[in-house]
Amino acid sequence: MLVVSGLNIRFSRYERGLRRRYLQVITDLDLEVKAGEVVAVVGASGSGKSLLAHALLGLLPENATLRGTLLFQGQPLTPERCRQLRGKAIALIPQSVDYLDPLMQVGSQVQRVARLSGASQGEARRAVSRIFARYRLPPGTEGLYPFQLSGGMARRVLVSTAAVSRAKLVIADEPTLGLDAEVVAETLAHLRELAQEGRGVMLITHDIQAALSVADRVAVFYAGTTVELASAQDFERGNLRHPYTQALWRSLPQNEFAPLPGNQPDPEALPAGCLFGDRCPWASEICRAERPPLRAVGGGWVRCIHAQG
Repeated sequence: MLVVSGLNIRFSRYERGLRRRYLQVITDLDLEVKAGEVVAVVGASGSGKSLLAHALLGLLPENATLRGTLLFQGQPLTPERCRQLRGKAIALIPQSVDYLDPLMQVGSQVQRVARLSGASQGEARRAVSRIFARYRLPPGTEGLYPFQLSGGMARRVLVSTAAVSRAKLVIADEPTLGLDAEVVAETLAHLRELAQEGRGVMLITHDIQAALSVADRVAVFYAGTTVELASAQDFERGNLRHPYTQALWRSLPQNEFAPLPGNQPDPEALPAGCLFGDRCPWASEICRAERPPLRAVGGGWVRCIHAQG
């Protein structure tokens, strides 16, 4: 359904008059999402997760330059096609409930999304009633404003917008941020239901443990690139190939809770070699000289010349 290959994004900006500087925020990023699966995208802040979502939705600012391949259902995602598909074939579940219009009843907001997908006014109204009942929103929720909803109810309304949109690809950007455990489990279950309907779901999250409860595959981002693509079972079995993925897994409280020294490289001064090289215990001279390609290892994909299956 979605293929991202060799994606590069950089921002240009001017400083001190006409001096132009560039920020390389995404470098040779790769990802694939199939119909009927949930792919979790994990990584530290600044690794490019939300920026990828903005690129797929055609929401990059004017000072951004994009190179690489973006394919949706086999066809290129040009800026014009992004605008045509946004909110229809490609839907976003944003990370903040503040995306809901505070001056409009939530039923009307979800109906508007259904109308954009081609439903008549009557069909849209019935669709909202069905989807609110499906997500256990109490009768009368349609007439409420966002400030009258609990956090869990507001999150279910956001998921409802994706469900009624008939979107083939659903991008959920940190949908569980700041929610209690019960609402997190409920939200993830709704995403799983969307995948079971034949949609592709891209789940962007910092919460690896939550991601593993629902994802089929996990894409690990670091400094704007994909360092590993693994199945959820690989995490459970400890079959992780990249040293950053291993460090990320060890840093969780239920594992070793071991911190990873250092920081991601400055996007204004990326190293010539591996982007993880200055923090990697496996790094050699060739790692510092050349960028490793993404290669197949042991049933997954990894961007490391030393990785073994």
